[in-house]
Amino acid sequence: MEKNLGEKFIASSNDRELIAEFKRNPIGHHSPELQRLLNQFRGIPMKDKFCLLVIKPNRLWQLAKTSGVAGKPVQKLPKTFSSQSDAEWYIFRKRWKSLTGETLKP
Repeated sequence: MEKNLGEKFIASSNDRELIAEFKRNPIGHHSPELQRLLNQFRGIPMKDKFCLLVIKPNRLWQLAKTSGVAGKPVQKLPKTFSSQSDAEWYIFRKRWKSLTGETLKP
């Protein structure tokens, strides 16, 4: 995977294997290969980047998007999650789509 975050990248077969690893364990320690992929995802520009807001600690999360402007609040989106793992998987799929153009199955 290339470092140029402004263009779509083509996922390698190894990157595809990392999808299953993330889905099994979206929170916590990851293999070095998966961490590399997540760092790539997290390194995208801040404008319109998906994030999570904790509404009720350990019970409810809300999807939001960043503005990309320091000090400007995030835009709350209507989607909520009762599982942090489900929320992290949702965002992983959205970021994968934005970087590759490919839709991952839930």
